[in-house]
Amino acid sequence: MSGGHLPDGVQTLLDVAHGIAVAAPYMAVVIGVGFLAACGIAWRRALRVRDALAGRVRVETVPTSTFDPGEGEVRRWSQHLGRVSYAAGDVPARGRAARLRYSAEHGRMRCYLEGPAYAQAVLTMPGFAEVEIRSGGSRSEVRPVRFSVPTSRRGRS
Repeated sequence: MSGGHLPDGVQTLLDVAHGIAVAAPYMAVVIGVGFLAACGIAWRRALRVRDALAGRVRVETVPTSTFDPGEGEVRRWSQHLGRVSYAAGDVPARGRAARLRYSAEHGRMRCYLEGPAYAQAVLTMPGFAEVEIRSGGSRSEVRPVRFSVPTSRRGRS
């Protein structure tokens, strides 16, 4: 058995094992960097969800005593609620959902519609003809937008 020769299958297996042994430190670095990147992305997403949930707006829906919606009205209103998700933009799904909240205060049932602050305009749009939407905030919280007056350019006619 001088100058031994291994069968082709065994030699190929040994070559693959040698390649893996040489590449192992580099693969460990790549896997570690990938893990850190995944952790960073998950952390950023969790912060965005937390911010979105903290900044939600709530409006109260007050139906009239004769409120009796038909199937078509309910379908339109459900499509209207579906727009809240689109209006929220790139907020993660947990933070952009529209939620109906019911509560009983002083013996009266109340219905609230809650959603992300980015979708406040969609939330305050009435979905039914006989339902009033009351915003939770007062009018004093709404500040007018002021634009500075541009200076005129000299030498232009």
